[in-house]
Amino acid sequence: MPGDLHNHTTCSDGSTPIQRLAPMAARAGLDVLAISDHDTLLSAEYCWCHPTQDGVRLIPAAELTGYDYERKHRVHLLCYYPQDCPELRAHCDVMRQRRNECGLQSARELEAIYPQFRTEQALEYAKDSGVLFKSGMMEALHELGLCDGVYGELYHKLFGWNPRGIILHEVEYFPVRQVLETARAARAVVVFAHPTVYKSMPLVRELAAEGLIDGIEINHPRNSEEDKAECRALCEQYGLIQTGGTDFHGSNSAHPHPVGTCTTPDDQIARIDALAAQRARG
Repeated sequence: MPGDLHNHTTCSDGSTPIQRLAPMAARAGLDVLAISDHDTLLSAEYCWCHPTQDGVRLIPAAELTGYDYERKHRVHLLCYYPQDCPELRAHCDVMRQRRNECGLQSARELEAIYPQFRTEQALEYAKDSGVLFKSGMMEALHELGLCDGVYGELYHKLFGWNPRGIILHEVEYFPVRQVLETARAARAVVVFAHPTVYKSMPLVRELAAEGLIDGIEINHPRNSEEDKAECRALCEQYGLIQTGGTDFHGSNSAHPHPVGTCTTPDDQIARIDALAAQRARG
């Protein structure tokens, strides 16, 4: 059976505790699941400690965030089987600190807008991750009855990019090529995530031609058919791995996509496993 190689839990900005994901995947008929929380080692450590749960093989992963300063957009890199190393630890520590600084500033401004809101309530949603994500603040607002969902109209008013949200404080991300160096230091298998989401196709073409990525996430709920077709052609041209993942966030999502919505074929998972094993041997 295929595997779903892109999922999030309360270890970052998902709504589902990490121990609940494997049973969900088993009921969906999956044999393999990657848990890939944002800029943290928590989900990878869980999968290293629980290689199989409920009959589902768990692949350690992390989704690292970078920034393409030339084109001014974020970049997400799925890193499979990352090895613990100082470079990766430093990346995760800095990103946690920067996100919390921005989140706490936004929370203070929310308290001024909504007397019912308290930062302490939002921090309850950060107890697993240690990070005050925007989704956590929105979950608190939802619980207070101040919005009808996490990623609805109020989210865009508060945290949107265009037009700019009234309490948005932008995290400073590392340049994408520096993040790629971090992934290489961790000996991870690096897959460029959902290129359509941040209009990243020019960068995908560039990194594929330079041999700096091992694969591209093609089967994703938000990838356009046009980009999927080009990504398949790039994978064939450069011998890259083709993956699929649901990008599951539980209820912290604008549109529901249950685990197993988008999957990766067995032969491509085998390529990830083999490349990871080769790199682990040095």
